[in-house]
Amino acid sequence: MSHTQIEQYRVKKQPYYRPVANEVALFEAAYAARMPVMLKGPTGCGKSRFVEYMAWKLDKPLITVACNEDMTASDLVGRFLLDKDGTKWQDGPLSTAARLGAICYLDEVVEARQDTTVVIHPLTDHRRTLPLDKKGELIEAHPDFQLVISYNPGYQSLMKDLKQSTKQRFGALDFDYPAEEIETEIVADEAGVGMDIAHKLVQIAHRSRNLKGHGLDEGISTRLLVYAGQLIAKGISPVAACSMTLVRPLTDDPDMRDTLDAAVNTFFG
Repeated sequence: MSHTQIEQYRVKKQPYYRPVANEVALFEAAYAARMPVMLKGPTGCGKSRFVEYMAWKLDKPLITVACNEDMTASDLVGRFLLDKDGTKWQDGPLSTAARLGAICYLDEVVEARQDTTVVIHPLTDHRRTLPLDKKGELIEAHPDFQLVISYNPGYQSLMKDLKQSTKQRFGALDFDYPAEEIETEIVADEAGVGMDIAHKLVQIAHRSRNLKGHGLDEGISTRLLVYAGQLIAKGISPVAACSMTLVRPLTDDPDMRDTLDAAVNTFFG
Protein backbone atom coordinates (compact mmCIF):
# COMPACT_ATOMS: atom_id res chain seq x y z
CA MET A 1 0.00 0.00 0.00
CA SER A 2 1.40 3.38 -0.99
CA HIS A 3 2.01 6.33 1.31
CA THR A 4 -0.61 8.28 -0.69
CA GLN A 5 -3.28 5.67 0.02
CA ILE A 6 -2.56 5.84 3.75
CA GLU A 7 -2.59 9.65 3.78
CA GLN A 8 -6.05 9.87 2.20
CA TYR A 9 -7.50 8.22 5.32
CA ARG A 10 -5.52 10.32 7.79
CA VAL A 11 -7.51 12.73 10.00
CA LYS A 12 -5.71 15.94 9.07
CA LYS A 13 -7.19 18.40 11.56
CA GLN A 14 -7.83 17.88 15.26
CA PRO A 15 -11.55 17.16 15.70
CA TYR A 16 -13.20 18.96 18.61
CA TYR A 17 -13.87 16.40 21.32
CA ARG A 18 -14.52 17.13 24.98
CA PRO A 19 -13.62 14.10 27.16
CA VAL A 20 -16.39 13.18 29.60
CA ALA A 21 -14.63 10.61 31.80
CA ASN A 22 -11.62 8.33 31.26
CA GLU A 23 -12.65 7.16 27.79
CA VAL A 24 -9.53 8.60 26.08
CA ALA A 25 -7.11 6.74 28.38
CA LEU A 26 -9.15 3.54 28.10
CA PHE A 27 -9.20 3.69 24.31
CA GLU A 28 -5.44 4.39 24.16
CA ALA A 29 -4.78 1.33 26.32
CA ALA A 30 -7.15 -0.77 24.18
CA TYR A 31 -5.38 0.39 21.03
CA ALA A 32 -1.98 -0.43 22.53
CA ALA A 33 -3.29 -3.98 23.06
CA ARG A 34 -5.02 -3.89 19.62
CA MET A 35 -8.22 -4.81 21.42
CA PRO A 36 -11.39 -4.47 19.31
CA VAL A 37 -13.63 -1.80 20.87
CA MET A 38 -17.42 -1.40 20.89
CA LEU A 39 -18.96 2.02 21.56
CA LYS A 40 -22.50 1.89 22.91
CA GLY A 41 -24.80 4.86 23.21
CA PRO A 42 -27.68 6.90 21.77
CA THR A 43 -27.58 8.53 18.37
CA GLY A 44 -25.77 11.84 18.07
CA CYS A 45 -23.99 11.66 21.44
CA GLY A 46 -20.43 11.83 20.09
CA LYS A 47 -19.39 8.23 19.33
CA SER A 48 -18.23 8.93 15.77
CA ARG A 49 -16.51 12.16 16.80
CA PHE A 50 -14.69 10.26 19.55
CA VAL A 51 -13.33 7.72 17.03
CA GLU A 52 -12.17 10.56 14.75
CA TYR A 53 -10.49 12.26 17.67
CA MET A 54 -8.73 9.07 18.78
CA ALA A 55 -7.52 8.34 15.22
CA TRP A 56 -6.10 11.88 15.11
CA LYS A 57 -4.53 11.56 18.58
CA LEU A 58 -2.96 8.19 17.74
CA ASP A 59 -1.98 9.46 14.26
CA LYS A 60 -3.57 6.45 12.54
CA PRO A 61 -5.61 6.38 9.33
CA LEU A 62 -9.36 5.94 9.82
CA ILE A 63 -11.77 4.14 7.50
CA THR A 64 -15.43 4.57 8.46
CA VAL A 65 -18.31 2.41 7.20
CA ALA A 66 -21.93 3.48 7.74
CA CYS A 67 -23.64 0.11 8.13
CA ASN A 68 -27.09 -0.58 6.72
CA GLU A 69 -29.43 -3.53 6.32
CA ASP A 70 -28.57 -3.96 2.62
CA MET A 71 -24.85 -4.23 3.28
CA THR A 72 -23.39 -7.56 2.20
CA ALA A 73 -20.16 -9.25 3.24
CA SER A 74 -18.77 -8.32 -0.20
CA ASP A 75 -19.41 -4.64 0.55
CA LEU A 76 -17.04 -5.02 3.50
CA VAL A 77 -14.34 -7.34 2.18
CA GLY A 78 -14.38 -6.68 -1.57
CA ARG A 79 -15.43 -8.20 -4.89
CA PHE A 80 -14.33 -8.91 -8.43
CA LEU A 81 -15.23 -6.12 -10.86
CA LEU A 82 -15.36 -6.17 -14.64
CA ASP A 83 -13.33 -3.64 -16.58
CA LYS A 84 -11.95 -3.38 -20.13
CA ASP A 85 -9.14 -5.81 -19.29
CA GLY A 86 -11.40 -8.44 -17.72
CA THR A 87 -12.00 -8.96 -14.04
CA LYS A 88 -10.01 -7.42 -11.23
CA TRP A 89 -10.34 -7.60 -7.48
CA GLN A 90 -11.27 -4.50 -5.51
CA ASP A 91 -10.78 -4.51 -1.75
CA GLY A 92 -13.66 -3.37 0.44
CA PRO A 93 -13.15 -0.95 3.35
CA LEU A 94 -12.46 -3.71 5.90
CA SER A 95 -9.81 -5.35 3.70
CA THR A 96 -8.25 -1.97 2.94
CA ALA A 97 -8.04 -1.13 6.66
CA ALA A 98 -6.54 -4.52 7.51
CA ARG A 99 -3.85 -4.11 4.83
CA LEU A 100 -3.07 -0.44 5.62
CA GLY A 101 -3.06 -0.73 9.40
CA ALA A 102 -5.96 1.68 9.75
CA ILE A 103 -8.61 1.91 12.43
CA CYS A 104 -11.77 0.52 10.80
CA TYR A 105 -14.94 1.99 12.30
CA LEU A 106 -18.22 0.18 11.59
CA ASP A 107 -20.85 2.74 12.56
CA GLU A 108 -24.23 1.38 13.76
CA VAL A 109 -23.08 -2.17 13.08
CA VAL A 110 -26.37 -3.59 14.40
CA GLU A 111 -28.01 -2.30 11.21
CA ALA A 112 -26.00 -4.79 9.15
CA ARG A 113 -27.30 -8.31 8.60
CA GLN A 114 -25.97 -10.92 11.01
CA ASP A 115 -24.43 -12.96 8.21
CA THR A 116 -22.43 -9.87 7.28
CA THR A 117 -21.11 -9.19 10.77
CA VAL A 118 -19.76 -12.75 11.00
CA VAL A 119 -16.98 -11.81 8.55
CA ILE A 120 -15.36 -9.60 11.20
CA HIS A 121 -14.90 -12.49 13.66
CA PRO A 122 -11.46 -13.71 12.53
CA LEU A 123 -10.16 -10.11 12.83
CA THR A 124 -11.33 -9.81 16.42
CA ASP A 125 -9.45 -12.67 18.07
CA HIS A 126 -5.88 -13.98 18.22
CA ARG A 127 -5.92 -14.78 14.48
CA ARG A 128 -6.26 -11.17 13.27
CA THR A 129 -6.91 -12.45 9.76
CA LEU A 130 -9.49 -11.79 7.07
CA PRO A 131 -10.24 -14.64 4.63
CA LEU A 132 -11.11 -13.49 1.11
CA ASP A 133 -12.90 -16.67 0.05
CA LYS A 134 -13.73 -15.49 -3.46
CA LYS A 135 -10.10 -14.60 -4.09
CA GLY A 136 -8.55 -17.50 -2.20
CA GLU A 137 -6.44 -15.12 -0.08
CA LEU A 138 -5.95 -14.78 3.66
CA ILE A 139 -5.12 -11.23 4.76
CA GLU A 140 -2.91 -11.04 7.84
CA ALA A 141 -3.94 -7.80 9.52
CA HIS A 142 -1.26 -5.10 9.67
CA PRO A 143 0.14 -4.71 13.23
CA ASP A 144 -1.49 -1.24 13.52
CA PHE A 145 -5.00 -2.42 12.51
CA GLN A 146 -7.83 -2.05 15.01
CA LEU A 147 -11.56 -2.68 14.65
CA VAL A 148 -14.08 -0.34 16.31
CA ILE A 149 -17.85 -0.75 16.12
CA SER A 150 -20.74 1.29 17.48
CA TYR A 151 -24.38 0.70 18.10
CA ASN A 152 -27.36 2.19 19.84
CA PRO A 153 -28.68 -0.18 22.54
CA GLY A 154 -31.91 1.85 22.67
CA TYR A 155 -32.91 0.46 19.28
CA GLN A 156 -32.00 -3.15 19.88
CA SER A 157 -34.67 -5.78 19.42
CA LEU A 158 -34.78 -9.51 18.85
CA MET A 159 -34.39 -8.78 15.16
CA LYS A 160 -31.68 -6.16 15.56
CA ASP A 161 -29.12 -6.98 18.18
CA LEU A 162 -25.58 -8.28 18.09
CA LYS A 163 -25.05 -11.95 18.82
CA GLN A 164 -23.23 -12.78 22.04
CA SER A 165 -20.59 -14.46 19.88
CA THR A 166 -19.93 -11.03 18.35
CA LYS A 167 -20.30 -8.90 21.50
CA GLN A 168 -17.85 -10.97 23.49
CA ARG A 169 -15.05 -10.22 21.06
CA PHE A 170 -14.94 -6.55 22.05
CA GLY A 171 -14.10 -4.33 24.96
CA ALA A 172 -16.94 -1.82 25.36
CA LEU A 173 -17.26 1.84 26.28
CA ASP A 174 -20.64 3.31 27.25
CA PHE A 175 -21.48 6.72 25.82
CA ASP A 176 -24.34 8.99 26.77
CA TYR A 177 -25.20 12.63 26.37
CA PRO A 178 -22.65 14.68 28.33
CA ALA A 179 -23.36 16.32 31.68
CA GLU A 180 -25.20 19.64 31.33
CA GLU A 181 -22.22 21.97 31.73
CA ILE A 182 -20.03 19.90 29.36
CA GLU A 183 -22.79 19.66 26.75
CA THR A 184 -23.28 23.44 26.98
CA GLU A 185 -19.56 23.95 26.31
CA ILE A 186 -19.67 21.57 23.34
CA VAL A 187 -22.70 23.27 21.77
CA ALA A 188 -21.21 26.76 22.28
CA ASP A 189 -17.87 25.73 20.79
CA GLU A 190 -19.23 23.69 17.87
CA ALA A 191 -22.04 26.05 16.88
CA GLY A 192 -20.30 29.36 17.57
CA VAL A 193 -22.97 30.70 19.93
CA GLY A 194 -22.76 32.19 23.41
CA MET A 195 -22.97 30.06 26.54
CA ASP A 196 -26.40 31.51 27.36
CA ILE A 197 -27.97 30.30 24.10
CA ALA A 198 -26.12 26.98 24.32
CA HIS A 199 -27.42 26.45 27.86
CA LYS A 200 -31.02 27.12 26.79
CA LEU A 201 -30.66 24.60 23.94
CA VAL A 202 -29.34 21.99 26.37
CA GLN A 203 -32.28 22.65 28.71
CA ILE A 204 -34.70 21.98 25.84
CA ALA A 205 -32.84 18.74 25.08
CA HIS A 206 -33.15 17.61 28.70
CA ARG A 207 -36.91 18.06 28.57
CA SER A 208 -37.13 16.00 25.39
CA ARG A 209 -34.96 13.22 26.84
CA ASN A 210 -37.38 12.89 29.74
CA LEU A 211 -40.03 12.04 27.13
CA LYS A 212 -38.10 9.04 25.79
CA GLY A 213 -40.43 6.06 26.06
CA HIS A 214 -43.35 8.43 26.65
CA GLY A 215 -44.07 9.34 23.05
CA LEU A 216 -40.51 9.77 21.75
CA ASP A 217 -38.17 7.00 20.60
CA GLU A 218 -35.14 9.22 21.23
CA GLY A 219 -34.53 12.57 22.88
CA ILE A 220 -32.80 15.49 21.16
CA SER A 221 -29.17 14.63 20.43
CA THR A 222 -26.12 16.81 21.00
CA ARG A 223 -25.69 16.82 17.20
CA LEU A 224 -29.12 18.42 16.73
CA LEU A 225 -28.32 21.04 19.38
CA VAL A 226 -25.24 22.00 17.37
CA TYR A 227 -27.41 22.29 14.25
CA ALA A 228 -29.81 24.60 16.10
CA GLY A 229 -26.93 26.72 17.36
CA GLN A 230 -25.45 26.97 13.86
CA LEU A 231 -28.74 28.32 12.47
CA ILE A 232 -29.02 30.82 15.32
CA ALA A 233 -25.42 31.92 14.63
CA LYS A 234 -26.48 32.53 10.99
CA GLY A 235 -29.17 34.97 12.15
CA ILE A 236 -32.21 32.65 12.19
CA SER A 237 -34.58 33.32 15.08
CA PRO A 238 -34.08 30.80 17.92
CA VAL A 239 -37.71 29.59 17.75
CA ALA A 240 -37.53 28.94 13.99
CA ALA A 241 -34.09 27.33 14.32
CA CYS A 242 -35.31 25.02 17.09
CA SER A 243 -38.45 24.13 15.16
CA MET A 244 -36.38 23.03 12.17
CA THR A 245 -33.64 21.17 14.02
CA LEU A 246 -35.02 20.05 17.39
CA VAL A 247 -38.76 19.47 16.84
CA ARG A 248 -39.48 18.51 13.22
CA PRO A 249 -36.78 15.80 12.87
CA LEU A 250 -37.86 14.05 16.06
CA THR A 251 -41.56 13.37 15.56
CA ASP A 252 -44.58 13.73 13.26
CA ASP A 253 -47.05 13.37 16.11
CA PRO A 254 -48.96 16.68 16.46
CA ASP A 255 -49.32 16.44 20.25
CA MET A 256 -45.65 15.63 20.76
CA ARG A 257 -44.67 18.50 18.46
CA ASP A 258 -46.84 20.84 20.55
CA THR A 259 -45.09 19.62 23.69
CA LEU A 260 -41.64 20.23 22.20
CA ASP A 261 -42.68 23.60 20.74
CA ALA A 262 -43.87 24.58 24.22
CA ALA A 263 -40.45 23.67 25.64
CA VAL A 264 -38.77 25.82 22.98
CA ASN A 265 -41.08 28.75 23.76
CA THR A 266 -40.34 28.42 27.47
CA PHE A 267 -36.70 29.32 26.77
CA PHE A 268 -36.87 31.39 23.58
CA GLY A 269 -40.48 32.61 23.30
